[in-house]
Amino acid sequence: MTYSIAEAADLTGLTPDTLRYYERDGLMLRPVGRSATGHRRYTDADLRWIDLLNCLRGTGMPIRDVRRYAELVRAGEGNETVRLDLLRAHRTHVLAQLAEVQEHLGAIDRKIGIYTSTLDALDLERTPSA
Repeated sequence: MTYSIAEAADLTGLTPDTLRYYERDGLMLRPVGRSATGHRRYTDADLRWIDLLNCLRGTGMPIRDVRRYAELVRAGEGNETVRLDLLRAHRTHVLAQLAEVQEHLGAIDRKIGIYTSTLDALDLERTPSA
């Protein structure tokens, strides 16, 4: 099945401009197909790749590293170790970010607990006794 750029944008959550940028910047695995009239036609494989790009970008991988990963995949077999190293390094970075966010969330939860306890105590003081 193939998809227009508007359909691909809708399915991936990206804008058509972003899809064009990915193509221009060498992030796609292969050139996006074209219809007889010259309009872009994305395949299911293209959409799966774009989903991976979204994951990598959504977890903060710099465009230069995404581009490098795409170059390695396009190059084919023989560089799997380099690809694995790139993904492992990114995973380590994501885990560090996640730990930091969890620490910050803990601080927010503690503050919420303080305010909740304070407000509950005030409500008890304001409630008329029977």
